[in-house]
Amino acid sequence: MILSSPPSINRGKSLYEQVYQALRSAILTGALPPGDRLVETQLAEWLQVSRTPLREALRQLQQDGLVTADVSGGLRVTTITAADAEELYDCRLALEALAVAGACDFATPEQLQGIEDCVTKAEGATANSHGSLSHEHLLDVDYQFHHLIAESSGNRRLVSLLDTLFDAMALLRIQTLQQNPNVLDIRLEHRQIYEAILSRDADLAVAAITRHLSASKIRVIQEIEGTQAHPATVGNA
Repeated sequence: MILSSPPSINRGKSLYEQVYQALRSAILTGALPPGDRLVETQLAEWLQVSRTPLREALRQLQQDGLVTADVSGGLRVTTITAADAEELYDCRLALEALAVAGACDFATPEQLQGIEDCVTKAEGATANSHGSLSHEHLLDVDYQFHHLIAESSGNRRLVSLLDTLFDAMALLRIQTLQQNPNVLDIRLEHRQIYEAILSRDADLAVAAITRHLSASKIRVIQEIEGTQAHPATVGNA
């Protein structure tokens, strides 16, 4: 576990909440990568906090599925298996079909503009280097695209369910991007989804997002299976 300079802890807020958010952010940005061992003494020193709020935060992260206990009883950042990935994508296929169909009915002009902006940002990245966008920023653009579609559906419970899935997906993307940055090549697929929503054609939009997620599912699972077949090449994962 190699940690950079500690995040700023706002002592005016709940210390547990601040520690939880700091660790969650470190996990979802890859600063604490999948498979990394979480040592309480090191984390407490890094965050400059006592063990009590740290342990509370780690328990919450376990409940969130971002941290898991290993066979020795220690804690590690969750590593997503191929079976986990398949379950995540199957859930997304069902939920995002509902989201995109709802967006065709209820998306406002402002929401449509926001979705288009995400597509344009992704398209501005070159095929090999993703232009000025880092992998982390491209992941954020991808999240914003799907989150905006869910919000555009007008179904708040659907947004909440998808946000829970997106956290696990962030772990999955970080894990696979470490080995193959091109696994997240979503620009053309996003454009097709956006244009279907813009035309208010729910059947076309559902078909487009189903193709997109199905293709992504295949790419990601193949990448995971490849790294599991050659574990010596997989850093801390």
